[in-house]
Amino acid sequence: MEGMADAGINPTAAALLGLLHEGPMTGGQLMAAAERRLAPFWSMTRSQVYRELPVLAEQGYVRLGKPGPRSSQPYAITAAGKRTFSRWLTESPGRDAIRNQVALRVAFGAQHSATQLRSLYAEANEYHAEALAAAREQARDAKKAGDTYAAASLEFAVAYHKAALSWLKNAPVE
Repeated sequence: MEGMADAGINPTAAALLGLLHEGPMTGGQLMAAAERRLAPFWSMTRSQVYRELPVLAEQGYVRLGKPGPRSSQPYAITAAGKRTFSRWLTESPGRDAIRNQVALRVAFGAQHSATQLRSLYAEANEYHAEALAAAREQARDAKKAGDTYAAASLEFAVAYHKAALSWLKNAPVE
C-alpha cells in the first residue's frame, strides 16, 4: 500500500484509527467524523474508508460490532489498534504530496485560452474564499471549546486557503 510506515498502516488507516478513539462508528459515521474534523486539511473518500476498514479488521486493529439498521457495521478500535496508532504518531510523517488541480492546469496554461484561465481562477477563488471562511469559523469554535490541537490543525487550513487566494491574484492569464 502507498504511504506505508513502520507501524504498518497508511495515513488514511491511521486517521480512521484516530477517529475510532472517540468510540465505535460505522463507515458512514467515520466519513461524517472525518468530514467534520479533518476535511479542512485532509481529504478522505468514502471508497478509501470502506477499503481500509476490512484491512484494519483483518490486521486485528479494529473489531466488528453487531450489525445495525440497513446492515450498517460498527467498528471499534482494539488494543492492538491503539498501539499501532500510537506508533504511527511517533513516526516521521515524511514529505507532503502536493496535488493542486488548479496549479496543474496552470502548468499547461499555454494550451488554455484567456477565457478558460479566467474561469478556472474565478471558480478556484470562490472555492478558496468559502473554504477559508469555513476553516476560520471551525478554528474559532475549536479555540472556544479549548481544543488547541484541532485549532492548530485548522490554522493550517486557514493559511493554505489564504496562500491559494494570494497566488490566484497573481496567476497569469496570457
